[in-house]
Amino acid sequence: MEETSIALGLMQQFHVFAIGKAILILILGYLLARLARNGVGRLNIAHLTVNSMALVQRVVFYGILVLTSISVMKELGFDLSVVLGAAGIFSVAIGFASQTSASNLISGLFLMMERPFSIGDVIRVESTTGEVISIDLLSVKIRTFDNLFVRIPNESMIKTQVTTLTRFPIRRADLQIGIAYKEDIERVKEVLNQVATKNPLCLDEPAPLFILLGFGSSSVDIQFSVWAKRENFLTLKNSMYQEIKKTFDAQNIEIPFPHISLYSGEATKPIPIVMEQEQKDV
Repeated sequence: MEETSIALGLMQQFHVFAIGKAILILILGYLLARLARNGVGRLNIAHLTVNSMALVQRVVFYGILVLTSISVMKELGFDLSVVLGAAGIFSVAIGFASQTSASNLISGLFLMMERPFSIGDVIRVESTTGEVISIDLLSVKIRTFDNLFVRIPNESMIKTQVTTLTRFPIRRADLQIGIAYKEDIERVKEVLNQVATKNPLCLDEPAPLFILLGFGSSSVDIQFSVWAKRENFLTLKNSMYQEIKKTFDAQNIEIPFPHISLYSGEATKPIPIVMEQEQKDV
């Protein structure tokens, strides 16, 4: 009996020692994973974007945690072959139950390899426009200009047309303008070029573009396109519309509003309108 109690005491001490050692390994492994992740983040690896670097940091962090977990299980006396077998069966069941997540994961890897946009870019996905704040394995997070948080699954990003608005250093602002039929188009073109020249945000190269779109129902439709640095795009567009309206008013260039003319009989003779009071006077 005494020998048995001594053996039980030694076994209890051994288990306490093993548990303490496992906890110590777990803490050290977690600290090492954090240090490794931060160390990788400080490295200046060539040809890696911000989102690619974030992916590398996650792989390093979770990889060290997995190795640490295996070491802890060995210290606690678990049979890793049984655990791995159970994990394999569990992963197959999870795989069948989470096909959408797997599709998003694969799509996320394609996004990170193709790199159509990076963290900090402004993109448009269908009706959503905003700044990319995170590119994860399952989804892309966007902050819209009215400060809303939007999560878009990676599978949708692969299947949908995505427009990166900040990919290139300059952008073109297309201004839609209508002028009255009586106006001289060449004179209007000259006035618009003068407005663009006076605007300090408008780039000289590429030069402004004047396009006659056609004859509308109440106006001659024109597109006047100017270029600006991408950070000045909205400011230039707003200021150009304001200056064009002010200049047209000063130059007596009419911007018509929609109206309808009714004709009867002769093609160019409008229907006569007689006021009721005039009829009584007659």
